[in-house]
Amino acid sequence: MPFRVATWNINSVRLRIDLVTRFLSKWKPDILCLQETKCPQGQFPSAPLHELGYTHIAERGQKGYHGVAIVSRLPLADIETRNFCGKDDCRHIAAAVTTPSSRLTVHNFYVPAGGDEPDPKVNEKFAHKLGFLEELTAWSREGAGVRSRQRLLVGDLNVAPLEHDVWSHRDLLKVVSHTPVETDLLGRVLAAGKWTDIMRQHVPADRKLYTWWSYRAKDWAQSDRGRRLDHVWSSEWLAARSKGIEVVKEARSWPKASDHVPVIASFSAEV
Repeated sequence: MPFRVATWNINSVRLRIDLVTRFLSKWKPDILCLQETKCPQGQFPSAPLHELGYTHIAERGQKGYHGVAIVSRLPLADIETRNFCGKDDCRHIAAAVTTPSSRLTVHNFYVPAGGDEPDPKVNEKFAHKLGFLEELTAWSREGAGVRSRQRLLVGDLNVAPLEHDVWSHRDLLKVVSHTPVETDLLGRVLAAGKWTDIMRQHVPADRKLYTWWSYRAKDWAQSDRGRRLDHVWSSEWLAARSKGIEVVKEARSWPKASDHVPVIASFSAEV
């Protein structure tokens, strides 16, 4: 049976739970991974999701910052979390999505944004981001040969790696999220884990592809100064069964919208 997985930096799940239910009601993915939930552990607004059939939820959160969650129609097992850079800051959660005949492991990440100054010597937030990506590379390398052939890594990775993942490659080369040191590190994470960039598997690298538009823009749609900060990666086996992706751009225009929009990936593999 085909399945669909979505990822979305919701920027406060309690504030925007109506947007989450609106999205789930219309697009109906089997699994939704959320980042930046900003919700203390145990206070996740699960009731509206249960009403829509999403009765399996794994969440990891804290008050005001960060936070990740996996929302699913299908049972979740073996829920795990991992800390990076010695910080318990709720940036990773994983779960196995199980059926009688199959098992899919989903890793949901929220990589540090990195602040405004792309210099680790003067910006502790940027140094943290680079350290996080270094550790993520090691984690990917360790798991590349031992994890299930059905595995996904999704989330807000806060790096727009390719030239056409940003509105202006030249103007953003010295802007956090598109600096060479960040894009190089994200490429190492991808290679170390033998991951496939599912979005770019379906959208050629010479085409613009964005998932985020700044709140600072007076007319975000008109200026269209976006970046691709949100990603869907899969194992090679699963990539061969990838049917397509959809960026739900209209969600950026909804009332009280997140500055990110959902990304949906469809697969023909059975789960």
